Amino acid sequence: MTSRTPKLRPVTPRHAASLVIYEQRADDLYVLMGRRAKTHRFLPNVYVFPGGRVDPADATTTPLAPLNPDIEKMLSHPAGMAHAVATAAVRETHEETGLVIGDVHNDRLRPDLSNLDFIARAITPPVSPIRFNTRFLSIDARHTSGTLGGSGELVDLRWIPLSAVHEVPLIDVTEFVLEEINRTIKNVAAEARQSPETVPLFSYYRGKPFIRNYGDD
Repeated sequence: MTSRTPKLRPVTPRHAASLVIYEQRADDLYVLMGRRAKTHRFLPNVYVFPGGRVDPADATTTPLAPLNPDIEKMLSHPAGMAHAVATAAVRETHEETGLVIGDVHNDRLRPDLSNLDFIARAITPPVSPIRFNTRFLSIDARHTSGTLGGSGELVDLRWIPLSAVHEVPLIDVTEFVLEEINRTIKNVAAEARQSPETVPLFSYYRGKPFIRNYGDD
């Protein structure tokens, strides 16, 4: 008699945040990206936006300026996550790139959350041993300060034009977010950007990418 291997339950995704910093130049829209080192367990050797998991301290960090109320409403899913998610995006960006969104006082970052926009959300496949529930935020580079450097977690930090992002190694989620940046920032006026009902959620169904609206889950 043969025994069946028990079916493992999917790993619960950790809350995470990622930030797309963009800059409009005469010839194209540029985004800041870096390559994850080959030693990383999660997504080695691909280009990504700065970001990482939400830490407990992010929920209690006092901001220099709070989120726009509309963006806060969009990010409050589950309830109470908006401030922590936005703060994590700004904090991780500072750690990984050296750029400041807000100011640094007594070696402590005070994030300015007022100019952040919410563009997409993505959940890692159920079969992955490391999973994240990531909110992708965006901000114009004119609201940042500092010099590119950071912790070294992202190597080859650089501004890449949207017309050339296909020249670096990407994963499907990053390609999807870049398409959203092209659709919502490069080609659409600010007043016409998405409402909470139309922010897309990138996930997987039966092993294949599945995109639905933010309010559908």
